Amino acid sequence: MPGRASPVRSEHFVQEGYLAASGVIDRAGLDELISALRGDGYTTIGPTLRDGVILYDEITGTADLPIGWTDRQRPGGYRLEERGDDRLFGFVVGPRSWKRYLYPERSVVWAGQRNEDGWHDAPPAPAPRYAFIGARGCELAAIAIQDSVFMGEGRPVDPTYAGRRTQAFIVAVDCDEPGENCFCLSMGTGPSAGPGYDLALHELADGSDVRLLVTVGTERGEELLHRVSGLASVTDTDVTQAAEQMEHAATAMKHALDTEDIHDLLLGNLTHPHWADVAERCLACANCTLVCPTCFCSTVEDDMTLDGSEATRTRRWDSCFSADFSYIHGGPIRPGTASRYRQWLTHKLATWYDQFGVSGCVGCGRCITWCPVGIDLTAEVAAIRAADQRTGTPLTTPEVLK
Repeated sequence: MPGRASPVRSEHFVQEGYLAASGVIDRAGLDELISALRGDGYTTIGPTLRDGVILYDEITGTADLPIGWTDRQRPGGYRLEERGDDRLFGFVVGPRSWKRYLYPERSVVWAGQRNEDGWHDAPPAPAPRYAFIGARGCELAAIAIQDSVFMGEGRPVDPTYAGRRTQAFIVAVDCDEPGENCFCLSMGTGPSAGPGYDLALHELADGSDVRLLVTVGTERGEELLHRVSGLASVTDTDVTQAAEQMEHAATAMKHALDTEDIHDLLLGNLTHPHWADVAERCLACANCTLVCPTCFCSTVEDDMTLDGSEATRTRRWDSCFSADFSYIHGGPIRPGTASRYRQWLTHKLATWYDQFGVSGCVGCGRCITWCPVGIDLTAEVAAIRAADQRTGTPLTTPEVLK
C-alpha cells in the first residue's frame, strides 16, 4: 500500500517536466487551438461560469472561460471571488467532473424493436467526440481510474464509456493555486498534470500578460500544436517561473491524507465507534458520490412503449448512500447511515486497492466542499487512526452500525 507522497521540489519540474515543454502560446493561441479542435469535429468542453459556480460545459473559445475569477472552498462551502487579474485558469475544481461526459448520468445500454420476426437490437447512437480543456492532475488520475473500471485488462469493456473515452482529446492544466480542500499531493495525483494528456498547459501569469507553457503528451497533441501560429520558444525564465509556481502550490496545500497502511487501518476498524459519530452528522444525501470523479455505482431502468413494439434499458447513476441500493429480498443490507458511510469510505480508500490496485480517491476535495454539513474524509480517517482499535475484522455487524 502507498505511503505519503514526497514534497514536490522545483528541481523535479526543471529536470523532468518543463524542460520538455514544446513552446509558449498566448490567449490567442489557445483560441486557435480550441478552434482547430472544433474544426476537427470535437465538442470542446471546458470551465465556464454559470449559476454562481465554475463548472464544465461546452465552450467555443477563451471568452467562455471564467477569466479573472477564482473559487474559495471550505468544508461545506463554496463561493466565487474576482481575482483582480486576467488569469484564464485561476481556480481549482467545481461540482462537475469529466465523468459526466465519459460515463453520463443516464445512458441507454440496450434498445430493441419488435416486429413480426421478433425482437431486434436497435443500432446504438454514435459516441460523441469530446475535447476536454483544463483537466487538472487529480482529474487525469480519476480518468485513469475509470479506465481501469470500465476498460481494464481482464474486465468486460463498457461500450458506452469506451466509445467516448477512446475518442477524447485532453488538454490538461497545472494547478498552481490549490484550494483549501485539495489534498492531491498526498495522493500523488497533483498539483502538476500527470500522464494521460494530449497537451498540458502551465499558465505563466504576470498581471494581464497571460502566457501558456505547452507540453506535448501524444502524437496527436503534437500535430495539433503545430497548427497553432505564434508558438514561441521556451526560455530559461519560463522554466524557472513554472517550477517556482508548482513548488509554491505544493507547499501551500493545507489538506493531506495519511495513506500509510490505510487499507489495513480501515478494514481493521470496521466496528470503530467513530462510524456512529459520523452518522450523527451525515445526511446520507449522496452529494459526495455524485460530485466524486471516480464513483461509478449505477442502477438500470427498463421501459417499453404502450404497444410493446420498443423497449429500452437505461443505466443511471446511483449511490451506495441510498438505502435501496443494497436492497435484496427482505430489505437493504445496509439500512443505517453509519454502515453506508463506512461502505463508501472503506471502498474508496481500502477495498478499491483490492479491486483495481489503486486508491479510489484522487484528492480533489469535491466531497468535502459539497457536503452540506462539511464532513471531511481526511479528518474522519485521522480520527480513526488516532484511536486505532485493530483487533481483526469482525464477522458480524454490531448493532451500532445497523
